[in-house]
Order: sequence, then structure tokens, then C-alpha cells
Amino acid sequence: MKSSEITQPLSERQQQVVDVLNKLGIAFDIYFHPPIPTIEEAINYWQHFDSTHCKNLFFRNHKGNRHYLVIFDCMHQMEIHDLEHRLHQGKLSFASEQRMDKYLGLKPGSVSPFGLINDETQHVHLFIDKNLEKAERLSFHPNDNTATIVIGNSDFIKFLNAMGNSYEFIELYEDV
Repeated sequence: MKSSEITQPLSERQQQVVDVLNKLGIAFDIYFHPPIPTIEEAINYWQHFDSTHCKNLFFRNHKGNRHYLVIFDCMHQMEIHDLEHRLHQGKLSFASEQRMDKYLGLKPGSVSPFGLINDETQHVHLFIDKNLEKAERLSFHPNDNTATIVIGNSDFIKFLNAMGNSYEFIELYEDV
């Protein structure tokens, strides 16, 4: 469904994402579905989307003074020790629900780069798998796991630049 064709009511979080994307002139498709908090549950809904669906993990460093959003293709698995080695940020742990709310305004099961809308101090740094640069279209929850938004890769970069958070593409796994 195109943004101009949305006929069902949006949640407050979904509306916030749609408003920002429209303001930035970013074209997107939005698909509604039941709540899907895990990749395993979501695959059935995503199989017809023409996009690479991304897994988004939110971490904090050992001291708790740095937070990272790690984005990669949902079909790959990441071991936290491997991530620590590749990111060179020391010991990592998953950020708590309270930190997720504080920095991204999100709840577990809905982590998305669209949460950067709520990161007014640009505190969160993104590590994006280099393999995603090859994807034409990417899909993410719009800060609520009852929908999925699909956007072009260049529009994703446009969104990130507009949010002002630091980000980098890094090789998180070998492309096979």
C-alpha cells in the first residue's frame, strides 16, 4: 500500500514515521499485519515483499554510556561475541527496555532505525551491515510491530542523514 493509499488508522508511532517520511519526500510502501515480535513469526508475512527485511539489535557498551543499533539482513544470525570483535566497542550487552524507551522511544519487538526520530541528542550510533548496500529496498517496522514499511536504499540513507545520528557500514558477516 502506498503512503497516499493508507485507509486504515495508524498507531501514534506509525503516524510519526509516516509524517517524517512524507516531510522528507521519501516514497514508501506500508503493509499491515498482526503483531509480529520475532523474525521467525514475521517471515510468513514478509515473503511477498520486494525487499530485504532487516533485523535490528539495540546494544549498550559495558559502561552503559554508549548505545548502538546494529542492522543486518534478518536471514543471518549474529553471535554477540562475534559482534564485539567486529565492532571494536568492547563488551556489549542488549540494552534494557528502559534504555530502549529512553533513546529510541520503542518497546521490545519493534526496534527499528525509525526510532531515531525519538533520539533528539543523536546519542545512538548505527552499525549497518555492508551487504545491505547491495539491497535495492529495505523493510523495517515503523516503530510498531503491526506494520512493515519498505523504502528504497537511497531513501534509507536520506532518512539517516536527516536524523543526524552517526552511522557506518561495516562487514558483519561474509556474503555467501
